[in-house]
Amino acid sequence: MIPLIRRDERQTNEVEARRYEGYPWPMETRLVILGAGTAGTMAANHLRKRLGEDWSITVVDRDDAHHYQPAYIFVPFGKDPESVVRSRAAQIHDGIDYVECEISKVDADQRIVQLTDGRTLEYDWLIIASGTVIRPDLVPGMGDGPLWGDRIHTFYTLEGSVALSEKLKSFDHGRVLVHTAEMPIKCPVAPLEFTFLVEDHYRKRRLRHRVDISFVTPLDGAFTKPVASARLGGMLDDRSIRLVADFAVEKVDNDTSELVSYDGRRLPFDLLVAIPPHSGQQFIERSGLGNDAGFVPVDKHTLRSIAHDNIFVLGDASDIPTSKAGSVAHFATEVFIENFLSITSGGEAVHSFDGHANCFVESGRGQALLLDFNYDTQPLEGHFPVPGVGPMRLLKPTRMNHLGKLAFEHIYWRMLLPGRSIPVPTDMSMAGKRSAGE
Repeated sequence: MIPLIRRDERQTNEVEARRYEGYPWPMETRLVILGAGTAGTMAANHLRKRLGEDWSITVVDRDDAHHYQPAYIFVPFGKDPESVVRSRAAQIHDGIDYVECEISKVDADQRIVQLTDGRTLEYDWLIIASGTVIRPDLVPGMGDGPLWGDRIHTFYTLEGSVALSEKLKSFDHGRVLVHTAEMPIKCPVAPLEFTFLVEDHYRKRRLRHRVDISFVTPLDGAFTKPVASARLGGMLDDRSIRLVADFAVEKVDNDTSELVSYDGRRLPFDLLVAIPPHSGQQFIERSGLGNDAGFVPVDKHTLRSIAHDNIFVLGDASDIPTSKAGSVAHFATEVFIENFLSITSGGEAVHSFDGHANCFVESGRGQALLLDFNYDTQPLEGHFPVPGVGPMRLLKPTRMNHLGKLAFEHIYWRMLLPGRSIPVPTDMSMAGKRSAGE
């Protein structure tokens, strides 16, 4: 591994090299960002405003389609899929180079990114914000059988949500399984949201009595956090939705239309709404940067790579032990910015990310819950974002929470991605909060 040189020392060496070659100006410090999703775009826009002209910033992604992924959940129930997508390049500020190409490999020792078209990008600092990819191929019979796209659908891609929308128009009776194969997944509350929304969908159509709905999870309850799990599990029960917990899927039996677990349980279905396993991007595996699931090990407080001091990992691409959710990408990136500016100036990290996650849970009936937690603290009751005022309530389904979720799409495009300040605390605040039941 090439030893990491502090910015001032490295730049001095490069200036001398350029002068020796007859150039009067210093070389730029090169920052490359892999991924133009939420975290990558936020980081690029924030840093372009804060870094000097002696820095170049290059963002790489495979296409020019930036998806607002939280809206996938609404597409099966009538949301226009075209409203979910905008140009990636259009979200990136002037002074940032955008390269549209697949990433082949990162050579961390040589500090080079290899692209699939043969080009290479040299970097001094690298940010990996490449997200996750769903892997239905990892469950035998899920993505490789004849039922995929017929009785088996997913809403974890835009194409999948559109296809599921068409399926729901004609599906008017039978057994529905909403199944999470394994953790971690993007937005771990999304399977619950879909379950509540599909129940509400059939209730509104006066077909609820003809549709049996089960929520199938590898967890021992409805959610990872016990307090939220109990509250959400109670809501499932109230709506006559069966909870099937501790279900470790072995395969999908396409001949009998059954979901099969390793302990021998078999769940028949007429419609399987699948949340397949997730992994990191393949270039991370090819580069030797990831763990067994393809996520990059980092310090969970600074987001700095364990193996390479000049690499940081933002958003879903890291292995930090909290939800892979847009709110985490938002909060973690804001913490990262100040740390990065300090570290690249020769200092130390000045802030510590606490694992703050803030998740709306659509619960049907025009309402939503709001969960607020971090690495060490369970979801609490109270108000958000202003203690005692709100206007959102925590751990309670309300109309205001639902409207807040809908409004956030506009905030996302107009404030979050451009790098404008949002009046929400980055660290989890305990002000005005209490344990459930107090």
